[in-house]
Amino acid sequence: MDYCAKRVPLFHSLSNEEIEKITKKVKHQYFEKGQLLTAEGQCADSLSIIHSGKVKLVKLTVHGKEQILHLLANGDFFGERNLFTNKEGNNFSAYAMEDTKICLLSKKDFDELMLANPEISMKLLKTIMDRLSHTEDLAKILATKDPEVRVAHLLNEFCTKFGTATGKGILIDLPITREEISNYVGLTRETISRKLSKFADMDLLTIIGNKQILVKNPATFNEWF
Repeated sequence: MDYCAKRVPLFHSLSNEEIEKITKKVKHQYFEKGQLLTAEGQCADSLSIIHSGKVKLVKLTVHGKEQILHLLANGDFFGERNLFTNKEGNNFSAYAMEDTKICLLSKKDFDELMLANPEISMKLLKTIMDRLSHTEDLAKILATKDPEVRVAHLLNEFCTKFGTATGKGILIDLPITREEISNYVGLTRETISRKLSKFADMDLLTIIGNKQILVKNPATFNEWF
């Protein structure tokens, strides 16, 4: 059986028996590409685990534009805020980036799990801190006026999260459209295309159609920010 919990690093310390117990408690939901999973301000009382697919967490800016906060894939989770209080709504909206299967674990079941396995609380805290750090880094990058720094940061993140190692470098299957990329880093599509072409001319990467980028040496882009 393909257990949701086994895919989540948060639960890696659990035994197979404990994993099986969690699996029996989760509920499953299916979402089509582009479908809203949860809306900003909506209250919930469960942890959402991505069994398969990809999800973007977004907020609307004061100008009504979509700002992507996080891009999540198999084994990631969201809604951890709901585990501590169900009186506040989500501070983001979540959308399926492709057909996606979600496993839901209720606050009650998760509370029991943390009491029995204190190390999970520490892992949860680390994940929350990592996401806070990512949000701070994103804010810092968006504050810079240098478009090359923004695109380099994007490529570095995509290599880490969505890249596949090959003999020629890291192959990225772009998880979002060019329009969404422009919203993510606050640049026009034309500017992003120009900067990617410049990096290609510098022999730092190869653009493969509209959906893939081969980054020859990901460490190079760490020097840009």
